[in-house]
Amino acid sequence: MPIFEYRSITFEGTFAKGVIEAADQKAALERLKNTGVIPLEVKSPADRGFRRRIGFKTDKGDLTVFTTELSALLAAGLPLDQALNILSEISEHRGMRTIVQSLLKSIRGGISFSEALQKHPRIFPRFYVNMVRAGEAGGVLDAVLERLNEFLESSRELRDHVVSAMIYPTILAATGGVSIIILLTFVLPRFSVIFAELGSSLPVSTQILLAASELLKSYGWIFLGGIVAVWWSLRRYIASERGRYWWDGLKLRLMDDVIRKLETARFCRTLGTLLAGGVSLLQALNNARDVIGNRVIAGAIEAVSRGAKEGRGVSGPLSKAGVFPPMALSMIKVGEETGTLDQMLLRVAVIYEKSLKQAVKRFMSLLEPIMILTIGLIIGFIVISMLLAIFSISDIPL
Repeated sequence: MPIFEYRSITFEGTFAKGVIEAADQKAALERLKNTGVIPLEVKSPADRGFRRRIGFKTDKGDLTVFTTELSALLAAGLPLDQALNILSEISEHRGMRTIVQSLLKSIRGGISFSEALQKHPRIFPRFYVNMVRAGEAGGVLDAVLERLNEFLESSRELRDHVVSAMIYPTILAATGGVSIIILLTFVLPRFSVIFAELGSSLPVSTQILLAASELLKSYGWIFLGGIVAVWWSLRRYIASERGRYWWDGLKLRLMDDVIRKLETARFCRTLGTLLAGGVSLLQALNNARDVIGNRVIAGAIEAVSRGAKEGRGVSGPLSKAGVFPPMALSMIKVGEETGTLDQMLLRVAVIYEKSLKQAVKRFMSLLEPIMILTIGLIIGFIVISMLLAIFSISDIPL
């Protein structure tokens, strides 16, 4: 039976951590609740260790932990100030502990929780603040935080999947590039001295290779400086609005299927979560548009907010925008007609998150062999060129 790590707290405020044996995470939560404690977090030790090793601990990770723990404390019936006071004492991350203390101070000063969150825009995005504001207005803050927790967990899983899929191609490209540079700058120059002393004519491919090696050895720092300058200039250009639009358009042309599924899942999950939390449609549309990372798609969705303001709903303007897949648009239209738009949006998000994982897997299954083949061809060309030169000097017929 699997073993899970847990963090819990009693109603008296005593914090504890340990391990528990259960069939799955849900069963572990139930077992902890039956012992009379409030479970704050239940995680697989392997998953936790993997994330720590590859550095997935980020501000977004802190936000997920904060939301999970606060939702659990409020669901157990604790008042908001007491829940925040407990979190300020047990938070493992020093930066998050400071922020929680600031939130607690603001609330005791007489302002609302959403207004206190608004003072920390780097940690709490706009859609998060709006969801909390809607929960406060409806008196269902614990339920809203639970929905936010589900949203953040789904977003984290999707992000982790994409990042983990990129690890192998990145390592492959780095090792292949370093190998080629070592061959050209350290190995080939030793052979070039031997070839020069013998004075025999070399095959054209070997001459090209030796010329490239000499060029890289003599002007390598200039090339490196040029690459850094181009990279820095490109980065500054992409930081501008025009450059970001061009870059996002290029990514959309190169990875159309992956980008569209990613943005569809992100938009639908955000909009569905906000609507389910009681946020108005226009406010939810503006927040959901801000979540979209691709400027080309975000620009096309601007018309959706105008259409909703004019009373044309969501599905019609989204269809005219032409940025989301037809199946997603059909499901959104059905949800709008049946009055279950929030549920249908979340269903669309689940479908396209699964589809995105498959699309990323397909893309990587094509990218990896292409990279291996390219690196292999370059190294093979170097080896064959050197062998041809050796055979020609030794007068060995091929």
